[in-house]
Amino acid sequence: MIRPTIRCVLAMAAGAPLALLVAVFVPQLWFAGLVWVPMVLALAAIDALLAPRAPVLKLSCPGVIEIGAPLLVEVTVAGKPVAGLEIAVATGAKLAPRAEGRVRLARGENHAEIAFLPVRRGTDRIEALWSRWTGPFGMIWRQRVEQVDRSVMITPDIRPVRSSAHLLLRDAQMGEMARVDRGEGSEFEALAEWRSGMERRTIDWNHSARHLKLLARENRIERNNQIVFAIDAGRVMCEPIDGLPRVDRAITAALLGAYAALKLGDRVALFGFDSQPRIASGAVSGTRAFPLMQRLAGELDYSTAETNYTLALATLAGDLTRRSLIVIFTEFTDPTGAELMIRAAVNLLGGHLVLFVILADDELEDLAAAEPATIDDVSRAVIAASMLRERRIVQARLRHAGVHVLEARHDQVGPALVRQYLDFKRRNLL
Repeated sequence: MIRPTIRCVLAMAAGAPLALLVAVFVPQLWFAGLVWVPMVLALAAIDALLAPRAPVLKLSCPGVIEIGAPLLVEVTVAGKPVAGLEIAVATGAKLAPRAEGRVRLARGENHAEIAFLPVRRGTDRIEALWSRWTGPFGMIWRQRVEQVDRSVMITPDIRPVRSSAHLLLRDAQMGEMARVDRGEGSEFEALAEWRSGMERRTIDWNHSARHLKLLARENRIERNNQIVFAIDAGRVMCEPIDGLPRVDRAITAALLGAYAALKLGDRVALFGFDSQPRIASGAVSGTRAFPLMQRLAGELDYSTAETNYTLALATLAGDLTRRSLIVIFTEFTDPTGAELMIRAAVNLLGGHLVLFVILADDELEDLAAAEPATIDDVSRAVIAASMLRERRIVQARLRHAGVHVLEARHDQVGPALVRQYLDFKRRNLL
């Protein structure tokens, strides 16, 4: 396909004022202005004939990428490089191009990288590879479109699991091997002679009387607890925060918490809901079950429905047969939905430990704290402050009812959740 360049269009348009000047000052040579257009067209035709042949392009990219991680599409020119070659890649809606989405090769280069950002989980496609180059005069574009049709699977983000899980667990004083955590925990480990500095409540008076010396009980953190990660996938949770939906931020944090719990010997279950329960896994144990958690989390689809907390949490409570730590990732915007959420959460407190995880809304905080310059700025600040006040009221009501609440930024919520989970274990609340 051949198209004119900007240079060709400007050169063609420049003939009009030249023809006008000739007609005004030398009217007997008015027909000379008609020569300009054929001359430019002839130059463009020569440029098209002298343009290099279509280069052979090879495209390579990973078939699986995590949401939020940059996808680099590599394009290599086989053979002699073409000066001024421009390359672009056409993709689906789940892959957003970074920068302009195209790249121009410098003279002598035969390799290019185009970056995309996955913004939705699922499967997307790299549909076509576009390339164009000019002739030696820069008058025409020669353009070529190659159909690629290569699929890319976008999975939940587990980069925090690979990068920070071992750092968070390093200070936990417990692991897969049953290590002693002196003075804490609820499971009996062994008897040891009591020494100064140990807590008096650990003294076993019956064995001390039998052996005629003070003996203390050494306990360890209880294992085999049950942790349920319940993720709200309703309309509000599908709104973006810093470029990615809230539900994907919640899934990343939940997978980090699930890995920590599996690593420490606890049992983990995943529950997803919006207007009704969507996914419900049984409790699994061992780090070998983590890929199952990742796959199930990837199947939690986006929804435009309002969240039904009453149905979802009642269904979850009916499926649980033992005391569990229920971690609920959600977001609330209206007082009516928050009231239903509080009532449903209070019903779980009879036999379970409940933790609500909420992502801090930086956009609302920035709007409320911004210095107003116009009337619209004042209106936005007042509305943002009102919404933040309602959030704090709901959080206060949850804490007053006995529900634990964790609020953190989207890039800090995963580590904060693991630290909260470890604190629950140390305090024997599970």
